[in-house]
Amino acid sequence: MTMIAPDPVAGDPKVDRALTRRRWLGRLRGGPTSRPVWRQPIAAAALTILGGWLLVALFAPLIAPYDPLAQSADGYASPSAAHWFGTDSLGRDILSRVIYGARLSIPLALAIVSLALLIGGLLGLVAGYVGRFADEALMRLTDLVFAFPQIILAMAVTAAFGPNTRNAVLALVIVSWPVYARVIRSAVLSMRGDDYLSAARLLGVGPVRALRRDVLPNSIGPAIVLATLELGNAVLLLAALSFLGLGPRPPAAEWGSMVALGSQDLSMWWVSVFPGLAILTVVMAFNVLGDALRDRLDPRYAKGR
Repeated sequence: MTMIAPDPVAGDPKVDRALTRRRWLGRLRGGPTSRPVWRQPIAAAALTILGGWLLVALFAPLIAPYDPLAQSADGYASPSAAHWFGTDSLGRDILSRVIYGARLSIPLALAIVSLALLIGGLLGLVAGYVGRFADEALMRLTDLVFAFPQIILAMAVTAAFGPNTRNAVLALVIVSWPVYARVIRSAVLSMRGDDYLSAARLLGVGPVRALRRDVLPNSIGPAIVLATLELGNAVLLLAALSFLGLGPRPPAAEWGSMVALGSQDLSMWWVSVFPGLAILTVVMAFNVLGDALRDRLDPRYAKGR
């Protein structure tokens, strides 16, 4: 009887992680005839915008000309040298509030997408790899969440638990995780019958190790693209909840609540236009970056175009 000696390298977790990292970096850098993501003009512009907003959020206390909560008698002042973006009804400087709003909206969007990706990714991996009853139960749960419009379900959850920042984040995670579960499950199902997974099972590789070493690295690409696109959606949904009074509570500087304040008197256009432009630039940048990553990480989509 011929014995097959195990490969001493294939089972090394450090080697597995290094190979996975090199594979994804290679896709991002592109081939010899294509440019990497960060050298594509549109994607580079999106990265520049996002990097600028991250710097603004990080150094807000140094950049903002005024305290975002400081009130003055100069209410509804139009844009001028003293207040570049004007002031709101309470005399608060809108530029300072837009700058500090980045410290709230962008980190919260990152937290929402990260939690939704973690929960949905784990459930999608289990549903796709285990199959049978687990797949059926988890997919029916996702169908139940998909049956409701995102914003309506988020409003209901936030109203039930109480309008504040923590409950708004919780509500958006609840309505966001099913899409990641579906994407990861689809990727896992497409590779579940591949030869390398069958060989791993024959060699005694457990399901947890197979998911971590073989399945996850080959299914994370679509999830990364989706997460990048969903970051813009998270910013929009958070702003929508704040616009309706179900997000961060006043007097916190949040872009959606600032737009809501400006909508009370549209003749004072600057109150809502500048936070609205902040939302627009961030959402557009995330969408453009996600589209560029999809072209790079999903070769089938790139060929289809």
